[in-house]
Amino acid sequence: QVQLVESGGGLVQAGGSLRLSCVSSENIFFFNSMGWYRQAPGKQRDLVASISLSGMSNYDDSVWGRFTISRDGAQNAVYLQMNNLKPEDTGVYFCNGKILRSDYWGQGTQVTVSS
Repeated sequence: QVQLVESGGGLVQAGGSLRLSCVSSENIFFFNSMGWYRQAPGKQRDLVASISLSGMSNYDDSVWGRFTISRDGAQNAVYLQMNNLKPEDTGVYFCNGKILRSDYWGQGTQVTVSS
């Protein structure tokens, strides 16, 4: 059973930074892609950033230039560096891994940005 465990969330003031980590129980190169999703209160879960097996990254327009997704195969981990955080970045951040048509999710980590 694949397990993804997130950490690194917290409370930060606007303009601050946080780094989220997602550690996989499996080799991250088994996944076709991995990514981070955000779910704000009362809203759907939306893709924030993803990285493909080949290493290509993709970002939502709202985080372009502020967030960076990266990975470390030796640690079986994917990271999300979040800079210049804004109150609208508040939400639960979920790590996601895709293998063919299957999605695997972590339990989520809360990020709260105060104004």
